Amino acid sequence: MAGRVRRYRVVFHQQGRIYEIYAKKVVQGELFGFVQVEGILFGEKSQVVVDPSEEGLKREFEGVRRFQVPIHAVLRIDEVDREGASRVTPGEKGSRVTPFPGPIYTPRPGGK
Repeated sequence: MAGRVRRYRVVFHQQGRIYEIYAKKVVQGELFGFVQVEGILFGEKSQVVVDPSEEGLKREFEGVRRFQVPIHAVLRIDEVDREGASRVTPGEKGSRVTPFPGPIYTPRPGGK
């Protein structure tokens, strides 16, 4: 399918909130243990109805070309046909603590 533009929905958690954003490019980051997200996409500018949560995200990511998300914070990455509305929702009710990540690689018994 020549000329097809790839779009990704990236869902990750940060500081007790769940972020759902759309981007043009998602790759393994240059920093170990991170996913790099580039080209953040927001809904059509011609929409009459304005979503306050998406407007907040636009302000939060204003001027950001790319950002890194720790791999342990990523919940899901989907390739989608078209972008939807980006949003931030509360995480688990009452939870304001993000668990510290475990090791990505665990040593084998005997050191081999």
